[in-house]
Amino acid sequence: MAAEKVTVLALIVAKPGLEERVSDELEALLAPTRQEEGCINYNFHRSGEDPARFMFYENWRSQQDLDAHLARPHLVRFLGLAGELLAEPVQISLWQEVG
Repeated sequence: MAAEKVTVLALIVAKPGLEERVSDELEALLAPTRQEEGCINYNFHRSGEDPARFMFYENWRSQQDLDAHLARPHLVRFLGLAGELLAEPVQISLWQEVG
C-alpha cells in the first residue's frame, strides 16, 4: 500500500505583546523544514484580522515524514518555548485530500 500524503493545519496564537517574537520564531522554522525529506510545502500565514494568530498549511509525502518533522531539533525547540510565548496550545489537525 502506498503512503498517503498528509495535510496539516497548525494554528498558533501568541500571547499579548509577544506577536512579533512569535512571528520571528515561526519564520525561523521555514528554511530548515522546507529542506526536510518528504516536505511538499510548508506555508506560513498571519491573520489579517488578528496579528496574534498564525497558521501553517503543510503537505507531507507521508505520515512517517510528518512524524520525523515533529522530532526535528528546530521544531522541538519551538515547542519548548510554547508555554512562554503562546496564549494557548498549538492546534494541529490532519487532513487527507479527497478530490
